[in-house]
Amino acid sequence: MTREPHIAEAYKKAAAEAEEGAPHGAPKPSVPASEPEAPVGPANTTEAETDHERQLEHDLEELTAKAEKADEYLELAQRTKADFENYRKRAAREAAVAQERGVAKLAKELLPAVDNLDRALVAAQSAAASDGAEAGSGHDNGTATLISGIKLVHDDVIAALGRAGIEGYSPKGERFDPQLHEAIAQQPVEGAESGTVVEVYQRGYRLGDVVIRPARVVVAA
Repeated sequence: MTREPHIAEAYKKAAAEAEEGAPHGAPKPSVPASEPEAPVGPANTTEAETDHERQLEHDLEELTAKAEKADEYLELAQRTKADFENYRKRAAREAAVAQERGVAKLAKELLPAVDNLDRALVAAQSAAASDGAEAGSGHDNGTATLISGIKLVHDDVIAALGRAGIEGYSPKGERFDPQLHEAIAQQPVEGAESGTVVEVYQRGYRLGDVVIRPARVVVAA
């Protein structure tokens, strides 16, 4: 004989006692339904995408601002470089002009001495010719030595002026140019075309295209 009939009878009896003890019309207890599981990951996918787009827009704005600032710095650097280059060129031009002015002023101070050397050389040569002296003959009373000394000093001064860019010019036979020549006399000369320089009384000097002193000349009428 098995125990199952006794277990079934005991269960029925307990159920009947429970029904008798419960108030009439009370609802029977029910098993609560299981709650749905919470989804894994973001609750709202659209909201996450919106946040990502906002972050991208913010990053893009920052990059744009930095690029604009870099362009401003580049433009400022280019402008500063151009200003400095202009300043350097202007300073170089001013220095060159100042140097030319200084050289021209010095030349004007030296030219009278050069003229005196020219006259002294011509006078010494004329004296030597009139005395009949010849260089190296021993009968010139030192005239040849004097001429040699004057010529040496004269050549040294002319060479120094040449190194400074100053050159002399003697326009005999050229057409008269009031920009380069100063006419001290005009006279008819046989065989000379009118307006031609027939004699140079004093040589002219120039520094490049700038005339320091015009040549003093006689012009054919």
